[in-house]
Amino acid sequence: MSTFLSVIIPAYNEENRLPGTLEQVFHFLEKQPFTSEVIIVENGSSDKTLEVAQKFAEAHKNFRVMRSERGKGAAVQRGMLEAQGEYLFMCDADLSMPVEEMSKFIPPVLQGFDIVIGSREAKGAVRYNEPPYRHLGGRGINFIIQLLILPGLNDTQCGFKCFRADIAKDIFQKQTLHGWSFDIELLHIARRRGYRVQEIPIHWYHFADSKVSALRDAARMIQDIFRIHANTWRGMYDRNAS
Repeated sequence: MSTFLSVIIPAYNEENRLPGTLEQVFHFLEKQPFTSEVIIVENGSSDKTLEVAQKFAEAHKNFRVMRSERGKGAAVQRGMLEAQGEYLFMCDADLSMPVEEMSKFIPPVLQGFDIVIGSREAKGAVRYNEPPYRHLGGRGINFIIQLLILPGLNDTQCGFKCFRADIAKDIFQKQTLHGWSFDIELLHIARRRGYRVQEIPIHWYHFADSKVSALRDAARMIQDIFRIHANTWRGMYDRNAS
């Protein structure tokens, strides 16, 4: 039987949050009428994330664990290229979006899409517990992203995105960035390919132990955006590029 949905969860130093996330994902998928798999990709953790993930996968059907090199982008790329589903959903390990919202990203709720990205800025989205400075920092980063590379997309960095499988295989094989800016590169490639990118509103919860640092990540992101433009100029994202 073919797999309808693959859920890819990158995990770095998540030994504390991961068990709860995996339980929620398991119980949600268990109730669905479609077939599914969950791929946890550990990428260079210094804690017991790998052991926690392996223990859970041993006890739960259709959960599997793999490892990648360091970087969230590397983990997501590995999981996407290994996934077997018709739709491939990337999910942050902190599950800051309620798992039930996953239904918004896939048929039958949503039809005829190429790529769907969860948005904390789209009309109808709700943010919970987020400090004003954190929101302002995020909007500042998005302003730079829209100005320099992805105009019209209001929340490229949200960690919940869904791809049609054929499109995911196409764009992820061209991915070169393995750090925080990998989403920007993928969406840039998708636009060059002419794929439809749709933002949908989600409910999102801020957690105080988030690994995001606005100033540090903004500086790296600007460097990465210029790298993406350089890669584009060199033809690295062209369909016939090796």
